[in-house]
Amino acid sequence: LSLLNSTLIKIFLQVIFGSSSGQLLTQSGAQSVVQGQTVSIKCKTSQSPTWYQQKDGESPKLLFQYVGSRVSGTPTRFADGGSNSDFTLSISGVQAEDAAVYYCQSSITVIQTDFNLVQKPLTLQTRSLTVNLN
Repeated sequence: LSLLNSTLIKIFLQVIFGSSSGQLLTQSGAQSVVQGQTVSIKCKTSQSPTWYQQKDGESPKLLFQYVGSRVSGTPTRFADGGSNSDFTLSISGVQAEDAAVYYCQSSITVIQTDFNLVQKPLTLQTRSLTVNLN
């Protein structure tokens, strides 16, 4: 790709409400970034989120299990962070192959009566990154 090519990344928001707790994830509006620059995807939730990437026609890929826990195979240009209720997935030096749907999942640990731990998803938020090369 030519250095003069730019990548426009549009971030769309879809919010799915958690039925059991009423917890909600929120995110700011659409953003754009030039190829090679940085984009930040914000996730507001009371739980440390799990981040996924889903490319067109593929299954979701786990990027970060929780804040600071990069999954093997996640490129180093991807970083997560945040605390309290404000969390961010950042992509530095955005590449064309970063075009995907990004999921921010908030979950809570539920202790069952037999003391087995299970993860119960509460809410899920989606950002779609569309890459247009000029």
